Amino acid sequence: MAATEAEAEPTKVLEFGLGDGTYCLDIGVIDEIVDAGELTRIPNSPAHVEGVMDLRGRTTTIVDPKTLFDIDEDGPRERIVVFDDAEIDEGGTVGWMVDEVFQVRDVSPEDVDQSTTVEDEGVRGIVKSDDRFVVWVSPDVDDALAADLDDVEGSEA
Repeated sequence: MAATEAEAEPTKVLEFGLGDGTYCLDIGVIDEIVDAGELTRIPNSPAHVEGVMDLRGRTTTIVDPKTLFDIDEDGPRERIVVFDDAEIDEGGTVGWMVDEVFQVRDVSPEDVDQSTTVEDEGVRGIVKSDDRFVVWVSPDVDDALAADLDDVEGSEA
């Protein structure tokens, strides 16, 4: 199995900032990156939903990943990472409000430590990068959160 991993192609990821941390997403799930614009709040929406915005004629739901990952630090919230509808099963266009976007880079399988994130929803691994760590997240973390909320609501009935 080690030979298979060594031969595996690197994955292109987008690095971005949330608070003081650096995170990344597989570039294959991203449609585009846009400047943060004016959002319309949705009454009674979950805490992680910031609102919606019109993005080239599409109503796009904007999610705050800091809420999903329980990150308390503030940041400039300058960019929105919009996910590819074909890659994300959300029933509509979804974007994450991030503080800033850093770079796109290749990540080799041997650079990803998954041993510390086995039980973490939405975390694919920790990428070892020079003198820092980058948390590789998955955009379907809000699916897991929605399932958890459904379970809570179902048990309350």
